[in-house]
Amino acid sequence: MEQQEKFQPEEPKLGYVFVRILIYVLVFMFLSAIFSIPVMIWVGVYETSVYTLPQYAALQTSILFAAFLPALFMLKYFDHRPFKELGLGIKGRGKDILLGMLAAGVLYGVGFGISLALGAVEIVGLDVNVINLAGSFGVCLLVALTEEIMVRGYILGRLLQTKMNKFISLGISSVIFSLMHMFNPNTAFLPMLNLFLAGCLLGVAFLYTRNLWFPISLHLFWNWFQGPVLGYKVSGISLCPSFVKLKLPEDTIINGGAFGFEGSVICTALMILMTVGIIWYFEKADRLRHS
Repeated sequence: MEQQEKFQPEEPKLGYVFVRILIYVLVFMFLSAIFSIPVMIWVGVYETSVYTLPQYAALQTSILFAAFLPALFMLKYFDHRPFKELGLGIKGRGKDILLGMLAAGVLYGVGFGISLALGAVEIVGLDVNVINLAGSFGVCLLVALTEEIMVRGYILGRLLQTKMNKFISLGISSVIFSLMHMFNPNTAFLPMLNLFLAGCLLGVAFLYTRNLWFPISLHLFWNWFQGPVLGYKVSGISLCPSFVKLKLPEDTIINGGAFGFEGSVICTALMILMTVGIIWYFEKADRLRHS
């Protein structure tokens, strides 16, 4: 990941930034309803409590537009900033995408391995279903794009325009990220804490690069490895039958229980270590560049 050269944009007043963020969130909520309700009726989501992957994809696409369009509008007409500040420039970011995938692979490889070794989870079978794996990958990509554009691209990006300390800005955006999931099934204190830490992990590289492709990739593969591949629930939700058929002998804070691995203390420790590691990497690179 390459650190973006520092620039000095005009620093808006903090109060104005919070008002703009509030406007953005309210517009997002309104457009989510406007866009998603017709889609839900069209694909028949109201007729069942269990969604198919095409239904998930259609619904998530409508929510992606609800996040992306007002971000563009707010950047141009309220913030008077160029589109590139959303962080979606992909030129030269192939390495970031690869690193995001590797980071998710390391986190889940280590976390799943520890859980197996402790007997907190058991593999009871495998189910190779290419359609489920490919379809769920697409849904996870839509989710990652939506949440990263909204929380890191727009909200964190606006907070970083101010004189506020960058880590306080990261903390505020991570609180918002965790609150977005507060009504998910089986939410409790530890899952909410881990969602806050996940927000910090996903956003920390953005503090230095101002680019979204590392967090998008990490978010995508985080969800995909966790649910469709390894068989955990993803933030309390099951997307589809998984590749690994997983059994939890009992719901504990080791395996995350009904919320998934994001409800595990193993996840807590690994996210803290990885976040600190990313900060150390960029701060060291910054010191070397200015030495």
